[in-house]
Amino acid sequence: MSGSGTGAETGARSARAHALAVLRIRSRALAVALLPAAGAVVLLVGGSTGHLPGGGWDLARRLLVPVAVLVLLAAAGVALVIARARPAMSPTVPVAEDAAPDLYRMVRDLADRLGVPAPSAIALTPDCDSWLEDRTHPAHGRPPPAEEHGDIAGAGRPARVRAAAPVLVIGSPFLWWMRVGELRAVLAPVVAGTGPSAHPDIAAARRFVRGLDAAVAVTSAPGRTAVVRGMLAGVGWVTRLLLRGCRGHAAEMERGVAAAAAERAQAVDYGQRIVAQEQVGLAYAGWDRLLTRVALPAWRMGRWPSRLSAGVVAALTELSRRDRLAEGFASRLGERPACDLLEEPGTMDEATSLLAARLFHGGPAETGPDWSPVHWGDYPEEVVDRKWRTDAARLHRVLDALHVPPAPGAAPSLSRVLTHLTTPAPSPADAEERATDPTRAGAAAAPSALAPGDAGADDEDPTPTTPRSAALAARLSAEVGREEAAAVFGPRGTAPPRDDHALPLFPLQPPRTARELLADHITAMVCCTAMDTVGATPGLDWLDGPTLLLGGGRVTDLSPQVLTLIEDGDPSPLRQWLTRQGIRPEKPVRLV
Repeated sequence: MSGSGTGAETGARSARAHALAVLRIRSRALAVALLPAAGAVVLLVGGSTGHLPGGGWDLARRLLVPVAVLVLLAAAGVALVIARARPAMSPTVPVAEDAAPDLYRMVRDLADRLGVPAPSAIALTPDCDSWLEDRTHPAHGRPPPAEEHGDIAGAGRPARVRAAAPVLVIGSPFLWWMRVGELRAVLAPVVAGTGPSAHPDIAAARRFVRGLDAAVAVTSAPGRTAVVRGMLAGVGWVTRLLLRGCRGHAAEMERGVAAAAAERAQAVDYGQRIVAQEQVGLAYAGWDRLLTRVALPAWRMGRWPSRLSAGVVAALTELSRRDRLAEGFASRLGERPACDLLEEPGTMDEATSLLAARLFHGGPAETGPDWSPVHWGDYPEEVVDRKWRTDAARLHRVLDALHVPPAPGAAPSLSRVLTHLTTPAPSPADAEERATDPTRAGAAAAPSALAPGDAGADDEDPTPTTPRSAALAARLSAEVGREEAAAVFGPRGTAPPRDDHALPLFPLQPPRTARELLADHITAMVCCTAMDTVGATPGLDWLDGPTLLLGGGRVTDLSPQVLTLIEDGDPSPLRQWLTRQGIRPEKPVRLV
């Protein structure tokens, strides 16, 4: 305990020392701004009292006074921009105390045990992380009343006014996946950070640095007149200069705060925290798979899963069952989950799920005809089936654009796709005819002509090797790029959150190469054929997303057969698989 206390005190002292260094930079900047005014005052007073007579002093007064006024005006402008600039605030879902009294009680008990101020509020974020966030800026709402405390870096000193406690932001996957004891252990070092964070010097230094950072963002914003841009360019130069001077001390200050918080939390649930850290890594893996494999396909169709946090529990349970990650897994799930600390977990899950869709995909803030929630029970029918049939319809539209002959009966079928991809390459005469036809030339272009934003050919993920599949993949990439660029979910990507400021967008970036797009579309066509000929049904795999259920089992060996068709132009593996399953590729399928 003594060693831990010494380490915490050392970290706090280091943080305070660097905070004072940041404040000294602020004081020096103020002194530089006031220096010409001070000199002008001395010259004016000296002239009025007769102590500085003569033409030289009169000339100095005439030159220095305007300079002093200009410097003061410039300094006032810089200070005004810094004061009015709004520091960035993480988009979160606030948790009122009456909505989670048990959670607030647990956090306050933890703060009391750590001997630090309790966070002023709690909020949820759709991410696998937890942190403290200062929201005392006037634009963030009215801060809680200040309190008094002993100096954080040394006991026995006079009480000082303490800065308002920060807000505790908790990652929603942690709250749903972890047990109560695990969440308490994970939050211990985070809550411990309210101690050094509440020190007036550290709080003032952080406010100054955040103000500079916000001012830089203001001066860099586009859409202003030339005069305003010129004025803000000077303000931006000054704020960047101050920010460069503060950067090193600010970084060391944060390291000191983190060290003090970590040392202080050593004595609280240390053994439990070691076990909980394993669950943190597991939550990261499950959350990433759920977003990219399950949520993203729904978002692209204008649907947002309304229970993402509950979904990550199902995904991680499936992952643990498959890989046998931990012994005694069932006994762990028998303990009380941390989401039980909320009065209405489903409501909070829905709010964080909508925020996740806005953060990672750019959907609007409100539901509507083109942006509606979907429950997990309806996901296979409303998302998976619709996605496959939409992809199959797009594939046939591209084949029509390539002037590929329709299947017998002019109905869309898998045999049309197989016939086109396995037909030998066109003769030189056909190639010459395509060169004179702009439409056909574009259709048969090489995969290098992909739509902007799509991944191109590289050594790690080559494009299809046959001319037919390469041309089809290129056209599909261009078609998907056009559709995604034209997709609008209301005020997509610019929808104002609750505080009337635009959300940052953190797009997920799953593989979207030409070959993978083509493989997805052919697989969708196979799945549609299976559903319409042998009664297969769509399903949801929590780790891999859409899945085909055939004969009561999950289809797992379809992708290799499709890739063989794309890369080698060999349909035999896919045809053999279709024959074994009783699927008839010549049968027409229903499209969206």
